[in-house]
Amino acid sequence: MSQVLHTPPTSVSPTDDPAALAARYGLTVSGARPTLPEYVRQLWARRHFITAFATAKLTAQYSQAKLGQVWQVANPLLNAAVYYFIFGVLLGTKHGVRDFVPFLVTGVFIWTFTQSSIMAGTRAISGSLGLVRALHFPRAALPVSYAIQQLQQLLFSMAALVVILLCFGIPVSTSWLLVVPILTLQFVFNAGVAMIMARMGAKTPDIAQLMPFVLRTWMYVSGVMWSIASTLKHSHMPHWAMVALESNPAAVYIDLTRYALIDSFGAHQLPHHVWALAIGWALLAGVGGFIYFWKAEETYGRG
Repeated sequence: MSQVLHTPPTSVSPTDDPAALAARYGLTVSGARPTLPEYVRQLWARRHFITAFATAKLTAQYSQAKLGQVWQVANPLLNAAVYYFIFGVLLGTKHGVRDFVPFLVTGVFIWTFTQSSIMAGTRAISGSLGLVRALHFPRAALPVSYAIQQLQQLLFSMAALVVILLCFGIPVSTSWLLVVPILTLQFVFNAGVAMIMARMGAKTPDIAQLMPFVLRTWMYVSGVMWSIASTLKHSHMPHWAMVALESNPAAVYIDLTRYALIDSFGAHQLPHHVWALAIGWALLAGVGGFIYFWKAEETYGRG
């Protein structure tokens, strides 16, 4: 004859505090937001997943096209050709700008890096709900991986840019090495803004429909197709407006890259304290965007 021993269940009153009950039975909130240092540690632990995810997305981007990965270089080059015809030939913005084709192509490539990172970040959560709801991982991995994908895309474009520079007689210079810290700062800035937009896009998916208009306006005021310094030199624009245009983060990274790569683009065409601006924008967007995204970690994929 066997005897079953059991512990009588502890009575639970309807008035018991839920937090006290959770503490009593060792329960935790599913998907609870970790502390900021722990969140950084988790994100770093998944760095291989982030880079592999970015590479896979980049490889699959043109997998259905006959020309395949050729479009990674062809797309920005075609955009540059269109802008050259409209702004350089029809509107005459090339006048007064030496080495206009290298000037324009550099601006288009650097701007496309920022534009694509922000657009991809806007849909990072809302477009990956299946992944977000199925797996537990720091959600910041998604906008960061999309920014890495666009950085990989830019590296293909930069190889084409080198060929263009050489074809137009721009000599190889040690100043080209400045591209490495410039693109690093721009990547931090892009990833930060992508995280800000990812949180906003997760709550309001309609933002993704508005962003192309915002980015197009931003492009036109960032000196992608025209020289801010040359065009505004004799204008009657208020001084504060000129400072705002020159300090615009997209213009800062574009001008710094032109300064590093093109001999005829001199230091006098750069805004004052340009490196301080580049570092400041990267820290403001990178750190601020990361914290802003982390604060809503528990809400992603719910609802």
